[in-house]
Amino acid sequence: MPSAPTRPAPLRGRMFRGSEQVRLGVLTKNQLRSSAWRRLFPDVYACASLPVDHARRARAAAALVVPGAVVSGRSAATLWGSPLAEPGDDVELTVPPGCRAGAVRGIRVSRRHLPADAVVVRGGVRVTTAVRAAVDIARAEPLEDAVVALDRLITGGLATLDDVRAAAVALSGPGCRSARRAAALADGLAGSPQETRLRLVLHASLLPPPVAWPDARVALEYEGVWHGAPQQVARDRRRLNELTAAGWTVVIATAADLRDPVALIARIAAALGSRRYV
Repeated sequence: MPSAPTRPAPLRGRMFRGSEQVRLGVLTKNQLRSSAWRRLFPDVYACASLPVDHARRARAAAALVVPGAVVSGRSAATLWGSPLAEPGDDVELTVPPGCRAGAVRGIRVSRRHLPADAVVVRGGVRVTTAVRAAVDIARAEPLEDAVVALDRLITGGLATLDDVRAAAVALSGPGCRSARRAAALADGLAGSPQETRLRLVLHASLLPPPVAWPDARVALEYEGVWHGAPQQVARDRRRLNELTAAGWTVVIATAADLRDPVALIARIAAALGSRRYV
């Protein structure tokens, strides 16, 4: 039966530079290649007992690959507790202009000046504030994706709508207009990314803004895959049944409808009894 891989006590549960630990005599090169460690970036390893998610990769990148860099964008949002980055996404870092940080696979580096009040230390690494992460996302990404991200940050309580809009107004340089437009469209009320996308479809149409039109007794609901607690599903179904019993027409929108917004708008207009919105 093969023996368990050797993990020296000082490295258990840690991330480290392999070459440094070999130089110090803590590990041999052969031990470094064992299953005790997981390679995150060139010469950067983690104890295999650690689950590797995007947040841990971001901390390793900022602390060990580009020391002194600031975690930014979606990576920063993830460190704040809003998982906007997938585990395997590139880690987003910001360094000052002129910094000679080289290209590393799995890390995307931006060179720009960040105001001192936009950076804090969190989890042992420098990271932009949640508000700054929001406007950085809004300035760089497609409008719909940016608004979805802003709504998630705001709904999660990591930033307020007023603060995000104020930061977007104060922004200058490339992407500042995109950031302001995204901030203007965000509302921080959506319960899911798809609800934000549905709201943006309505915003781009001739339909009146609300998703409930009491004069016409029409309501619009987004229905995703039922994955909540059974009690929540039952409550949602009961609420829809009560609306129907009270004489309301409930238009149900799904992910398929978002792929065909013209047909969705026509269906809502038909429920409202008017073709002038199509």
